[in-house]
Amino acid sequence: MKPDSLSPIASRWLCGLLLVVSMTATGCQVDIAGQTLPSPYYLADDIQYFAPGPEFMLAREAAAMQKYQAEKELQTDDRRQP
Repeated sequence: MKPDSLSPIASRWLCGLLLVVSMTATGCQVDIAGQTLPSPYYLADDIQYFAPGPEFMLAREAAAMQKYQAEKELQTDDRRQP
């Protein structure tokens, strides 16, 4: 046996310690008790900006329904006039 080699127990401890250190240093998401927790670096991440859109998401559909209702009222008014 070489005098400068590590014992098997010491090498296992060293590998385990290296694994724990690498897992904590990577900052990946963790699932604990059904909760997905963010990485410890989520505050330093780039902010994604989404431009504000229309508050009412169905504006075209509402406009089409109003147009249909107006046309329907015009048709019923035309039928009533002799």
